[in-house]
Order: sequence, then structure tokens, then C-alpha cells
Amino acid sequence: MPESVESVSSSREEKAGRSTSIRIARNLSDLMIVASIRSAVYLAEQDCPYEEEFDGNDLVAAHFIGFIGEEPVACLRARFFADFAKVERLAVRHQYRRSLIAFKLVRACVAFLKRKGYRRIYGQAQDRLVDFWARFGAKPIGHNRKLVFSDYSYTEMVLELDPDPRAITIDSDPYVIIRPEGEWDRPGVLDRSASRAAAGPNRDLVFPAE
Repeated sequence: MPESVESVSSSREEKAGRSTSIRIARNLSDLMIVASIRSAVYLAEQDCPYEEEFDGNDLVAAHFIGFIGEEPVACLRARFFADFAKVERLAVRHQYRRSLIAFKLVRACVAFLKRKGYRRIYGQAQDRLVDFWARFGAKPIGHNRKLVFSDYSYTEMVLELDPDPRAITIDSDPYVIIRPEGEWDRPGVLDRSASRAAAGPNRDLVFPAE
């Protein structure tokens, strides 16, 4: 994976004259793209009720958007827990399911999670898609709990990850820690602001002791 998840190429699409790229949602417009793709896939194709698809977790997650050329065609969501991350809501518009965009999305997301220091990814795969997730090394969890929601049966799966030597920790460069998600190898706006001396209007403000 390159230094950023903002540009991941796929040879098949490039041969057809269409570059493939992945980026992280960073603003309201990106979230509207995510909602549009998921609405087309889950609400329209799978007849999922709105409140079940848009479950209240979208503003506490990272979203990955896949593009073919300039067209947004797929998305994926990741949520974060203490010792594992959960990957979910993979959606690809039906016209683009013969492309490699789903594989690119998953690989970009896994690399992102490894860089954040995660060693385990948990997922709930529709039973028909267990083989797809197995291609990335995910395996069904042994306890085999029955899981059904939104009219589909799911299999719990886990992907164990090798540690990333570049994983971000509390001992990492503090400027790296405050850079935009997924852009840790590129100096950000706060890096550039460090060239200015500490001259804020409240720099000498002292709070009274309790």
C-alpha cells in the first residue's frame, strides 16, 4: 500500500482507461456519497429498512470510498474498539461488481487499521460472502453463534493481523498523531503552523488553583 489511502491503482481499470482510487471520507459531501451508495445497494436492492441501514454509527466511524475514474462506486465502514476494529457496510454499485474495487477497498482499510495499531479485525459477513472475506485471511469464529438481522443470516469472522512496524503509538511523533487520518506520512497544516512562534492571545493565561 502507498503512504496514503488516497490513491490506490487497479491495473484492470487502468487498462480500460479508468483509474481506481480510494479515499477516506472527510466532509459532509463525502458522507453524502457514502449514503447514496449504501442506499442504492442496501435499501434499493436488499430492501433493508432505512433505520436498520443507517444505524446511528456513521458519525463515529471511518468511511472509505472507492472511485473508478471520477465516479464513486463503492464504500466501506470501519469502527474502533479497545483491542479490535470492526469492518462493515461494504457496498458496491451493481454496475461495478466485476471490477476489483471491493478488493481494493478492503486492502486499503486493513492497511489503515494495521497502521493504527490494530492486530485483530472483526466482521459479520453475510453467509454467501464468507468465501470473499476468506480471501483476506478472515476465518469464521469457532463458537458459531447464530446471527440474523435485516433479513439475512451472518457469520462472525475474525482476521488476525501481523504487527505493523510503523504502527502509531503514544510514543510516535506528536505531529504524526495530529495529522489527518490516513495521511500520517504527509506533513499537515499543523506541521506547517509549527514554524510560527507560540503567540496566541492566551499564551500567558494562568488558571487559578482550586
